[in-house]
Amino acid sequence: MTLIKSISGIRGTIGGKTGDTLNPLDIVKFTTAYATFIQRRVTHTAKRKIVVGRDARISGEMVRSVVCGTLIGMGFDVIDIGLATTPTTELAVTMSEADGGIIITASHNPRHWNALKLLNAQGEFLTKEDGNEVLRIAEAEDFDYADVDHIGQYISDDSFNIRHINSVLALDLVDVEAIKNADFCVCVDAINSVGGIILPSLLDKLGVKYKVLNEQPTGDFAHNPEPLEKNLGGIMEEMRSGKYDLGIVVDPDVDRLAFICEDGKMFGEEYTLVSVADYVLGKTPGNTVSNLSSTRALRDITEKHGGNYCAAAVGEVNVTTKMKEVGAVIGGEGNGGVIYPASHYGRDALVGIALFLSSLAQKGCKVSELRKTLPEYCIAKNRIDLTPSTDVDAILLRVKEMYAEQQVNDIDGVKIDFPDKWVHLRKSNTEPIIRVYSEAATIEEADELGKTLMKVVYDMQ
Repeated sequence: MTLIKSISGIRGTIGGKTGDTLNPLDIVKFTTAYATFIQRRVTHTAKRKIVVGRDARISGEMVRSVVCGTLIGMGFDVIDIGLATTPTTELAVTMSEADGGIIITASHNPRHWNALKLLNAQGEFLTKEDGNEVLRIAEAEDFDYADVDHIGQYISDDSFNIRHINSVLALDLVDVEAIKNADFCVCVDAINSVGGIILPSLLDKLGVKYKVLNEQPTGDFAHNPEPLEKNLGGIMEEMRSGKYDLGIVVDPDVDRLAFICEDGKMFGEEYTLVSVADYVLGKTPGNTVSNLSSTRALRDITEKHGGNYCAAAVGEVNVTTKMKEVGAVIGGEGNGGVIYPASHYGRDALVGIALFLSSLAQKGCKVSELRKTLPEYCIAKNRIDLTPSTDVDAILLRVKEMYAEQQVNDIDGVKIDFPDKWVHLRKSNTEPIIRVYSEAATIEEADELGKTLMKVVYDMQ
């Protein structure tokens, strides 16, 4: 059983002993700590409000009940938006002028995991400093609950899905008419979560015909929920029928997005952001940002359009912070996360889908043809499972020393840049593993580079 406490929030497996898992007592503790943090930051005199949304995980209702009850006990009014995507919940915070938000989702983790993702009043993830403050409050357990005359109220509001969709349709670069005229037919894998609720509504508004696989939001995921090729055999086989122009895959909370070409081949998870950025930069040139583990193709595309590319540490808040710093017009992460500031500073699969379909409609080409217009790199994604005794910091320091003659970036783990390839090792914020990402001209070369570094690590343990 596992409980991971980080600036990204509180993530763990359901069931087991307190302190080791995501259980009701620990949910109360960390929710209270977050509420205490918000209380100390609020300067207005209006009633304090927190938005709560959740994906369709089996444990979601249990966690939601504990979170909402705790917030009410702390004196907050709770705006419960029900089954909702992560970007929907982020937007709901600003749309409702709330003081913060909690998203109940473990994103791409398997069904026995859940998590609390914590938002500020801008509907964005907490900074590293703020996240650490929440953890400090939790450990100190310096809590003060409201008396009976000052407890909060529970408010249910299911209007935010359509409000999210309407905000996407209103974006200047979303060409609704072109999409409707293209007469697209797509296949969607909604992984039995909230994508099955909101994506059909979005596609209806765009005039796109569709078939949804794993549509019912039961939380009993039909396959491993991470949108990687090895997990997507079902939709890839469906795409080979030749009935569809595009395959769309999302994770359980719909902030990651992957495409499948009309012939059933993967478009490439890394190329979701690259393709959307190419479209956006063609209309509104500017700077871009992605994390250290993302493909060099975004850098190439950005420079082609006359902009500057910057790399950030892994983690959405790190990317958005860098985007604001350099005035990026688009950014995100190579795991299929598109962040478009014209909408909001959060990964949003709905925005990515609408912009990609706009690009495809205007170009009048097949998805596979569009893919061939982008710079070609191959990225290998491996992992090293950690034991409780593994000293990750010592290992990464040793790797840095071994490759000191190369260009090394250590703002997040260790990234080694060679002239024609790179490899990045970093401890995951969401799982007890070291992620080993590597990129080169061919997948064989990329995988070989990653495996070489993995052997170095294993030899140190």
